[in-house]
Amino acid sequence: MAYFAKLTGETVEKVISINNSVIGEPSISFPETEQIGIDFITKILGLDGDWKQTSYNSSFRKNYAGIGFSYDYELDAFVPPQPFPSWTLDTEKCKWIPPIPHPNDGNYYVWDEETISWKKITNDPN
Repeated sequence: MAYFAKLTGETVEKVISINNSVIGEPSISFPETEQIGIDFITKILGLDGDWKQTSYNSSFRKNYAGIGFSYDYELDAFVPPQPFPSWTLDTEKCKWIPPIPHPNDGNYYVWDEETISWKKITNDPN
C-alpha cells in the first residue's frame, strides 16, 4: 500500500492508503509515485487539499505521518508532536530528544517535566 497525508497548513489532518498498482509500484518508486498518487486522490477520488506521500516504514520523510503530526517543508519530513516543552527536535532524525538521556539500566521510567528528569516506575503504591 501507498500512504498519503492530507495537510491543513503544516498539520496532518488525515492519512489514506492507495493500492500500489494505482501508483505504479513496484516498477516506479518515490518520488515519482507521489504525483501519480496525488492525481489519483484529486481527480479520481475527488478529494481536494495538499497531499504528501508518507512511508509506513519511514524510508523517506523521516517518519510515517500520523494525524496531528506536522510537515516541515524545509526538512521535507513529518514530525511527531512535541511530547514535552523541554524536549528538542533532532533535525537529522526528526525525533524529539529529552534534555537528559533515558536511563539504560533495565528499569522503567517516565518523563517528569516538572523536575526535568526521568522518574523510575516502581510497583510500590506509596
